[in-house]
Amino acid sequence: MSSDPWGRVDETGTVYVRTAEGEKVVGSWQAGTPEEALAYFERKYEGLVVEIGLLEKRVKTTDLSAKDAMAAIDHIRQQVDEHHAVGDLAALTARLDKLVETVESRREERKAQKAKQTDEARGAKEALVKEAEELAQSEQWRAAGERLRALVDIWKGLPRLDRKSDDELWHRFSHARSAFSKRRKAHFASLDAQREEARKAKEKLVAEAESLSNSTDWGATAARYRDLMAEWKAVGRAQREHEDELWNRFRGAQDVFFAARSGVFAERDAEQTENLKLKEELAAEAEKLVPVADLKAARAAFRALNERWEAIGHVPRDARPKVEGRMHAVERAIQEAEESEWRRTNPEARARAAGLTGQLQDAVDKLQKQIDAARAAGNDAKADKLARELEGRQALLDQALKGLEEFGG
Repeated sequence: MSSDPWGRVDETGTVYVRTAEGEKVVGSWQAGTPEEALAYFERKYEGLVVEIGLLEKRVKTTDLSAKDAMAAIDHIRQQVDEHHAVGDLAALTARLDKLVETVESRREERKAQKAKQTDEARGAKEALVKEAEELAQSEQWRAAGERLRALVDIWKGLPRLDRKSDDELWHRFSHARSAFSKRRKAHFASLDAQREEARKAKEKLVAEAESLSNSTDWGATAARYRDLMAEWKAVGRAQREHEDELWNRFRGAQDVFFAARSGVFAERDAEQTENLKLKEELAAEAEKLVPVADLKAARAAFRALNERWEAIGHVPRDARPKVEGRMHAVERAIQEAEESEWRRTNPEARARAAGLTGQLQDAVDKLQKQIDAARAAGNDAKADKLARELEGRQALLDQALKGLEEFGG
């Protein structure tokens, strides 16, 4: 008889394995020695150890499904339960039990993960549906259309939900896309109709523009071209294949008119530039009359210069204020000389000025005497008040004296 810590072979060749419940028959061995029998069944045990180790590794490191893992565990457990190996079978059972716990834990993790993925997919698809429904109302036809196509690709990349939920969300998503396509189609159909109306309107504008291209009524025609341009912009665009051709005709008609007008205006500008030189010479000659020494001669000379001025004609608009201002300044100087002469030689005005000056002088003298009396009486407050009044009267007197001087004394 032969034995080891986990098994033995009796005299009949029966092999036993020791367990917590007692010895269990492993099998019968008749072909060799008892030691060979134990070694054989010990190798079978080692095989189970290796098989369990490989399964543990697969469970931990691969995506082996829980169903396949449990099937493999049951297969090994059956071999352990049938006691066809010599070794610590209880340790193998414990490892298998622990592996079952691991598989169950993995199953729950995967279940939770799948539930989470499902929730995330549901949330993502609901967000896609919401965005699609918002885009369905957009009038940014190109951008919204491109975004809806991108949403379809995103949808295809998301996991499927349960059939009912997935079908309901897809129905809303598809309906939003269809609604947008319907609106876009109606918009462009309307746009085509508008562009056809624009083409007809622009044909009329082009015809009128071409009929005006040879006009020489420069002001009225230029104004009408401005109106035609405003109408052109207000009409909107025609179809692309017509828009450029119509615009080229419209612009070409304007170019003919404005080129002709520019030629005429260029000649006019040259003439007005020459007129400006002549008027500047007259202005310089007029300025020599100031200051006025001989009023009668200055009046006659300015009148003659002004007649020559009126005969010259127009000057450039931007230069007109300056050169006319120079002549007006000379004219004002002569007028002021005339007014001064009239005041100087007007006896009635001189008498009035002299009378006013005398009255103001009497008032000043009277105030001065009142101030002196107040000072002498020690009433400085009254004297100060009268002194302020005196300042005002003295200023009026000075001004009246100056005016009297203009009459020659």
